[in-house]
Formats: sequence, C-alpha cells, structure tokens
Amino acid sequence: MIWQLWWVWAAAGLGLAILEVFAPGFIFLGFAIGAGGMAVLMLMGVGLTLPWALLIFALIALIAWVAMRKFFGLKGGSVKTFDEDINEG
Repeated sequence: MIWQLWWVWAAAGLGLAILEVFAPGFIFLGFAIGAGGMAVLMLMGVGLTLPWALLIFALIALIAWVAMRKFFGLKGGSVKTFDEDINEG
C-alpha cells in the first residue's frame, strides 16, 4: 500500500518541514522528523501495517518534540517578556 513506500513518508516530511517555515514555533517540525524517521525505516525494508506505521510515526514525532522543547525551549517554562520598547529612547 501507499504508506509502505519510503518516498511517500519523505515527501510528507518535506512538506511538513516547508510548512514549518510558514508557521514557526516547532509546530510541524516534530511531525516532519517523525515522517523522516518513517521514511528511513521504510527505506531499510521494514514492512508495517497502517496502525503500526502511524503509531511509530507518532512516537518518533513525540520524542522529537520533547527533545526540541528540552533543548530549544525557554528555561523553566517561562514566557519571554520585554520591559522596554526599542522605540523609546
């Protein structure tokens, strides 16, 4: 079936990565990494049914999202605020 083709997952990953450029904030990047991981698995010849493929895709995307949040997120879960306006002077 179509979900067993590596290039389908690679195209989905590329599309999600391009979509991330237009909606920054690591919203789609985790999903893009998950699709890229699935493309690599399918390229290595791993044959999965659709439910297993979606589960592994979701797990890879979740792990990527948690890793990006840990390494690139704000410390302590705080919100970045500004006390001064750059136009005041």
